[in-house]
Order: sequence, then structure tokens, then C-alpha cells
Amino acid sequence: MSDLLLSSGAGGWVVALMVILVIAGIIASIILIVKLFRMVRESKMPAAKVGVWDLSAGDSGFDAEREKRMERVRHITKNVLVYLFLTICAVLAFLPFYWMIISSVKTETEFRESVPTFFPHTFQWKNYWMIFHQTTSTARGGATFQQILINTLVVGLLSTLLGLVVIVITAYAFARMDFKGKNALFGLMLATMMIPGELFTISNYITVSQLQMKNSYTVLILPFLVSVYYIYLLRNNFMQIPNSLYQAAKVDGLSDMGYLLKVMIPLTAPTLISITLLRFIGTWNSYIWPRLVNTAPWQMITNWVTGGFVDRLQPTSPWGTDWTLYGGIYGNSMSLDTLKMAAVCMVSLPLLILFIFCRRYIMRGVSKSGTKG
Repeated sequence: MSDLLLSSGAGGWVVALMVILVIAGIIASIILIVKLFRMVRESKMPAAKVGVWDLSAGDSGFDAEREKRMERVRHITKNVLVYLFLTICAVLAFLPFYWMIISSVKTETEFRESVPTFFPHTFQWKNYWMIFHQTTSTARGGATFQQILINTLVVGLLSTLLGLVVIVITAYAFARMDFKGKNALFGLMLATMMIPGELFTISNYITVSQLQMKNSYTVLILPFLVSVYYIYLLRNNFMQIPNSLYQAAKVDGLSDMGYLLKVMIPLTAPTLISITLLRFIGTWNSYIWPRLVNTAPWQMITNWVTGGFVDRLQPTSPWGTDWTLYGGIYGNSMSLDTLKMAAVCMVSLPLLILFIFCRRYIMRGVSKSGTKG
């Protein structure tokens, strides 16, 4: 491990910081062990005994002070073990992201070394600049980053807004309106959740091919407007609202649509926000369906990430096609892994920012939708 860390010439300060953290962790562990040892030793010392019922019968009574100290020891030990376990899990979960980030700023030569480095020798920030001036694979028609970004934003916004309208109206109908076969229809909808989504892919592909809807925004939006899972969540949230509010609204002459817009939607705002965010994230991460039905100029940003990133700018670049990072060492057909890592970082960053600022709405909406009463 030390050889791997020291192999980075520019990472000496990182090695020093890691050594300091290790030493601090050892000192903290020693202090904690000493404190626990003292508590255990104190718990064995005699203390005043209360609650003695029958000393003549040999009853030793109840040692309140000792039980209190033992409870503190158990509480501290449990917290230490829990936080230690969570810290290890957090570090293991963060390692892939750390490797992705540092790989995106490495040179291709360093990335391909037989002994990996945990910190770059030099920072190659041009990797991010380079991917903006390349296109996806030209085998199915090349597309620039700007085209793919526009496709993703248009499809994401339209799919989220239209899908939200369908979800709200359907959930309201199942939650508040009475009509024949409502429970049977809702049960049938829930049964479709047990069918793998891959089975729908084949039938949807045949349908859109026969309707000649390929290479368009419509084919990316229309098949996914209805989401049974989100309808189920929102229906449960609607059913938490007391029926007395609906009856009072009817007495005041409010229509069903007015009651939905003025009462139910404001009261279920956390769930609606979480559904909106999750739908947009799902659209942003779409990969198989856009790649199956559309060519490169109509695909999504996740499809763009898998395109070939070579060491040469495309003809659309103002710097010309002869500009390279490594002087043409890797050729025009060899994909550079560091550029792919930089592209993945760019795709993941918006979702990470969205989750950081909106995570409480997501958690609150999902938790409230799963309960009733």
C-alpha cells in the first residue's frame, strides 16, 4: 500500500495527511479503550446497595450504581461499534466514486500503468475540455455533446411534466372517486408491477417500429408516461387526507378538479416533489431504450458517455482535427479511458447536486406515501 501511495510524486502531502489521520485514529482508539477499561473496573467496585428485601435469607439486594455504570459501558460500546461499521460502509461506498474522479484527471499513460496510483502524478484537466469537442461513435451517426444534452433536457422535462399530470389524475381517481370495477382495475395495475420491464421492451419496440415513431422525442416520452409505482405511492398519500375535507369542499360548491388543485396537491407537496425528482433522475439515466429506438443524434446523455473518445478533436472544433493530447500516440480509433471517466463524472454531477439539495423531500415523500392514518 505504501508503494502505491508513494508512487505519486505530487501526492506527498496526501501521504502525510493520511499518516496523520492514521495516527489520530490510533490515539482516539487508545483513549476510548482506556475509558472503557476504567468504566468496567469501576463497575466491579462495591457500591451502596438499595432495595434489600431479605438479607437474612441471603438476598444481596440491587446495586443501582453498578447497573448504571454497566449501562453506560454498553451504550458507549454499542455506539462505537455502530459508527465504526457505518464508517467502513461509507468508505467502501465512496471508493468507486473516488476512483472515478481521480481517473478523470489522470493522464492516459498513468491510468494504464500496471501498478495503480491512488493520487494523480499530474492533473490532466484538459480531459474535461477535450470531451466537449468530440462526437459519439459515427457508426450510427455522430452527435455532439450539445445535441445530446438538449435531447436529455427536453425529454426529461416533458416526460416528467406530462407523466406527473397522468400520475396525479389517476391517483386521485383511485383514491377519491367511486366507479364500478375500481378495486379490480387497481389490482390489475398492481399486478403489472410483477412483470419485468424487459418484457415490455420487445412489444414496445415492435409497436413504435410499426408506427414509424423511431428517431423522435415522442418515442422516448410516450411509452413511459404511466408509472404504476408512482400512482400507488400518490394514491396512498391522497388516502391519508381526511374525507371530511372532501365533503366540506363539496358543500362549498368546489368541483373535483378544484378540490384536487386547491386542497390535495398542496397537502401532498412532499410526495409530488419526490416523484418529480425521481422521474427526472430516471429519465436522465435512461440507456437501453434510447439506444434501441434512436440513432446517435436522438439519443440520451448516458448513450453519449459510451461513445468513442479518441485523442483527436472532431472537425466541428475550431482548433481543427490535428490537435491532440498525446501527439497521436494512441491513434484515432483507440478509446481513452480517462476521457470516459471525465464524461461519467459530468453525467453524474447534476444528479449528485440534485440529490444533495432535495434528498429530504425524497425521503419525506416516500416515507409518508407508505403509511396511512
